[in-house]
Amino acid sequence: MTAPAPGPAAHGRPEALLRHLPEALLSAAPDASAVAVGLYRRGQRAFLVRGSTAFEGGVPVEPSTRFEIGSLTKTFTALLFAEHAARGEVGHHDPAVRHLPPGTRVPVRGTPITLTHLATHTSGLPRLPPGLLRSAARRLPTNPYAGFTRADVLRALAHTRLRSRPGARVRYSNFGVGLLGHALCGAAGGLPYEDLLAARVLRPLGLYDTSATADPPPGGTQVTGHWHRRPRPPFSIPGLPGAGAVRSSARDLLTLAEALAGPGEAAVTGVPSAPLRTALEDVTRPRLVLPRTTSRLALVWNIRPRPDGPDLYHHSGGTRGCTAFAGFSPQHDTALIALANCAPGFGAAFVQEAYDALSALLRDP
Repeated sequence: MTAPAPGPAAHGRPEALLRHLPEALLSAAPDASAVAVGLYRRGQRAFLVRGSTAFEGGVPVEPSTRFEIGSLTKTFTALLFAEHAARGEVGHHDPAVRHLPPGTRVPVRGTPITLTHLATHTSGLPRLPPGLLRSAARRLPTNPYAGFTRADVLRALAHTRLRSRPGARVRYSNFGVGLLGHALCGAAGGLPYEDLLAARVLRPLGLYDTSATADPPPGGTQVTGHWHRRPRPPFSIPGLPGAGAVRSSARDLLTLAEALAGPGEAAVTGVPSAPLRTALEDVTRPRLVLPRTTSRLALVWNIRPRPDGPDLYHHSGGTRGCTAFAGFSPQHDTALIALANCAPGFGAAFVQEAYDALSALLRDP
């Protein structure tokens, strides 16, 4: 094995920001050949990248290098939902079945599953569709979702037993947010998720490194995922793209986080439509308080209140080969992105270090 390129490379205007970045964050993913971190604070942005896109035959990482972001995809699906709602194409409390293919059987327990239930993990659906793990037994270490199609997902839905009444309990569900993606595609006339996301969110925000497809844009670079320093095949999730199919870069994710932190408009290189500008505000509006805590949930985004006042919005993601974190604080006009091309380790040390780094940034005036 060749070692990743030595030492971090700084990009942007790092002098005022990089003192906030602990070395522990860059060192928290020892099985990665590549780490990319983006920081934004009050009009300044900086990137720190380390390593190469693979242990064997890679090229140096840049802020534009793409990583698999796993469940961070859900934040894009939530924004797409809010954009549809701002256009009037869907309602927040529409029954999900209204926008799914005719004849789709959706389980009912007391009340219909709505789109907001899907976007707040309160649908009562299990984490995964029934039958997925059984069908993926031989692919579990590498690509467990690869053989589970949209048709399989809708078939599984008809045989699903809800774990709780919709709206009654928060239960994290890849199944639920993936189903939300299918409903939004249905509301848009059946466009594939990757095309709908690109047209409504990615191109208007100028996120040109980002897509829900496996291949990078022409001239772009993309990491190889690793598990215990062994390369993994590209992650594939054809049945639930809205839950985990997106690839993105530190540059694009920081642009999105700035726009969500608001005002942050200067970072957006595209031309957001009026519905998308409305959606950027709507997606961060708190929807519920988590039981026995003071934490809240927006559309997909977790919200952690802090003793000194500012809310910290955060979400993470992982595939069999990459780990991702995004967080921001609207009150502090601050955001942090952290990406590594290794699978999440025990205790998710990389994600925790990124969260702690952002928390420390909010404490420092």
